[in-house]
Amino acid sequence: MADGPCELAFAREAEKDGIVLAEPWFNWLCEQGHLGLDRIADETEDDEIIDRAAGPVEALGEIYSALGGDLAVRYACRGNMFLPGDFVHPPTNTLIEVDEGFHFTSFRLLALDLYPNDVELGFDIDEYRALCRKLAPEFDKYRRGMAAKGFGFGGIQRQRAYEDSLRDLGAAVVGHPPVVRIPAVDGDGVAAYARNRESLLKLLGSPAR
Repeated sequence: MADGPCELAFAREAEKDGIVLAEPWFNWLCEQGHLGLDRIADETEDDEIIDRAAGPVEALGEIYSALGGDLAVRYACRGNMFLPGDFVHPPTNTLIEVDEGFHFTSFRLLALDLYPNDVELGFDIDEYRALCRKLAPEFDKYRRGMAAKGFGFGGIQRQRAYEDSLRDLGAAVVGHPPVVRIPAVDGDGVAAYARNRESLLKLLGSPAR
């Protein structure tokens, strides 16, 4: 489970309402990215899943390329190196991501603009675009000196934008509900939960106490 103070505070507030969140580890969410998603879909030998994967895999390939990703590196990545996330709600299999300010960059905006028009999302994409435009001047520079696999030196925010997109577009391929994203740009998990409490209770089916 996510162990940052913002995420932990969010999870504690959710638990008070009977929403118990767990650590999300899935074989389709791995270091291979969209190539791994495509592989997992093929391995099911289920025509419906394979067909469902085609559009998201293509879109993720476009996003990866637009972000400057090196496809040769992605082919060399490990299929058993799973990417961590914030939370999953086990009864509904819903992924929940609490997005602090560093998720809102020009790179994330670029990725969002390449999402298929018919994709079902668990968040307001226009709100996210607006937050990206507002916060990009600050957070494009976040950890700018760090290297990221497939994106090279200074590529950490490109990697984050790609992996956020992998969750958003990949979830439906394997039968998950849309990923729920909670903006927490101030890093306050308690306030982020309070702002979204009613919608989460309704979505996840947990009665308020």
